[in-house]
Amino acid sequence: MAKDLKTLAQEFYDGINHGDLSMVDTHVAEDFIDHEEFPGIPPNKAGVRQFFEMMRSAFPDFHMTVHEILAEGDKVVVRMAIGGTHRGAFLGVPPTNKQVNVEGIDIIRVRDERAVEHWGVMDVAAMMQQLGVAAGP
Repeated sequence: MAKDLKTLAQEFYDGINHGDLSMVDTHVAEDFIDHEEFPGIPPNKAGVRQFFEMMRSAFPDFHMTVHEILAEGDKVVVRMAIGGTHRGAFLGVPPTNKQVNVEGIDIIRVRDERAVEHWGVMDVAAMMQQLGVAAGP
């Protein structure tokens, strides 16, 4: 029996929160395309793993708190907060030991229980402000 999109999304986020990067292998298609650009990260399946490895390296307690999941057709939308303690280099910024907590939204198109496309928004400007390396609004 096929899993519904909300269940698949929750499984993925829960797994990543526990440091289980095998979620990329089981939940992301080989032909995956990421439409959210992140410096130095390729927009493909390997890039998804690279992104989470980078985040876990910079923020060892990295976690995503899911606020809500909506699904319709072949798409699932996840509104979440991304947080952690900055203990490793991140985008050229040496560790500050500061806490970050920023909002994000993911839109994921799913085929055969695997993500095939992703559009996302993460408030990187707010994250850099919280790290003390960018001015506030």
